[in-house]
Amino acid sequence: MFGTSDFMARERTITDGSYDGGIDGYYIDTETKTIHLLQSKFRTSQENFENKPIALEELLAMDINRILEGEKTDENENPYNGKIQQLQREVSQLPDVARYTYRVVILANLPRIAPTKLRQLTGGYSAEVFDFEKTYTRLVFPVLTGTYFAASDIVMPVDLSNKNAGSKISYNVKTKYSDCEITVLFVPTLEIAKVMNKYKNTILRYNPRSYLDLEGQSVNSSIESTILSSETNEFALFNNGITMLSEETNINEKIGQKNKAQLRVKNPQIINGGQTSFTLSRIYADNLDKAEDIFRDKEVLLKIITLLDNNSQSAKLELIDEISNATNKQTPVINADRFANEVFHIEMQHRVFERHGLLYERKRGEFSDGVKDGYINPHEVTERNHFWRLFYAANGKINRGFQKRLFQRNDFSDILPVSDLALDRLYLGAHVFRRLKKDMKPNERIEKDIYGKIFAYIQLFIGDGLNTNNSIIDENLAQLEAKWVTFVSQQRSKQGPGRRAYIDKVSGQPKAVFSESKYFKNHTFEGDLVQYFSGERVV
Repeated sequence: MFGTSDFMARERTITDGSYDGGIDGYYIDTETKTIHLLQSKFRTSQENFENKPIALEELLAMDINRILEGEKTDENENPYNGKIQQLQREVSQLPDVARYTYRVVILANLPRIAPTKLRQLTGGYSAEVFDFEKTYTRLVFPVLTGTYFAASDIVMPVDLSNKNAGSKISYNVKTKYSDCEITVLFVPTLEIAKVMNKYKNTILRYNPRSYLDLEGQSVNSSIESTILSSETNEFALFNNGITMLSEETNINEKIGQKNKAQLRVKNPQIINGGQTSFTLSRIYADNLDKAEDIFRDKEVLLKIITLLDNNSQSAKLELIDEISNATNKQTPVINADRFANEVFHIEMQHRVFERHGLLYERKRGEFSDGVKDGYINPHEVTERNHFWRLFYAANGKINRGFQKRLFQRNDFSDILPVSDLALDRLYLGAHVFRRLKKDMKPNERIEKDIYGKIFAYIQLFIGDGLNTNNSIIDENLAQLEAKWVTFVSQQRSKQGPGRRAYIDKVSGQPKAVFSESKYFKNHTFEGDLVQYFSGERVV
């Protein structure tokens, strides 16, 4: 939650061990003036982590007051361990410690424990409990999407040595949405790289896309090439720059250093140039030991739009959308990208993750950080068009799900409200699809009958529960195959789509031929399928 992604930086604040005074970890947030104290009592196995609660008496009393008052031993005269003593030293060295507040966090499945009982354990401090569900939604999911640490203020140095008219150009603009101040200046590419590397997708919240991977993106590759292969500042000429939204912007040229200034931006959000920023951050992350040399003397144009009237959130979003339409040209922003931030898709993403752990990629590239860092595999991410194909197929609307540009159409009124059962069917269908696809070639076209089999499977086996074990699914698919043959045979004998009558030229007798592929493509396939399998159930 604090952007501490480096293992060693985290490890030094883990106090868990003998004589830790009931404190397993801490974090001193100098920005918000908060000292966070943690106790963790999660079970270590996967099943118990989610299902096994902990009793109140299993929690250790936290010697918070005793430790913060500077006592070196517990009540039994046992010396506190070195990490606790380190905490005491760091607190004592805070220059304005009187301004700090304390926050206690307990990581455990504590079912309905009264706050008064928790305060008895913490020495009177209120405690926030992170159970397994809150851990998934507030900790795990933000890590997978690179949204775990939000920027409130960022500060960047600015080089004035090569700027003839000061550090910036400023201009006040009146728009129908809000009064704005536009600030334009060149900033070090290294600083942009550091900011994006630290805050990741949280600084792209209003951007129509999450940052996209370098591979396969010609624009990103050219950015990377210009930075790595040049020792001079061609980048400032070639790149269109970055547009950043701000609630307050300050530049101070009188900081006691010659030819230096300092830029401060409050609650920054990059609404154009996300690819540029992301690519710089990846170059930085991959070359930490020589980043200063790689980025030296290379700058990028930064346009900061400061909204002087922050009262209307809807007006702010409209302004952001218009700016994005006008400025996102390097990699075209398609309409589907704009829909990705709508409330419906955000809520759907959270629902399927919280209920089943499904990763719905509503914004292109939003899980690339989790994939790159090895938390998830690429196949665990469901691309947005494929997500809705699976949803419709699992719920018996194969024709609707097989439409092209399904997400870009952005019309899902026919499924509202989305029930939990519909999401359960989607979850099972996603696992069935992976097993059906395992023997297919990587780029082989997925025909409509595959989605039909997903519906049929769910109809036959959902009564057994949401069993996603691969061997069970494979066994069930073998049973489904037999029924599928019978289903197709029935359609073969009927007059209708896929069946063509002709006169045999040799015998002169009427004959008929049936094309499965043509039948599956016909819109009547859905109705026949639903009718046939709706009454079926494997016993």
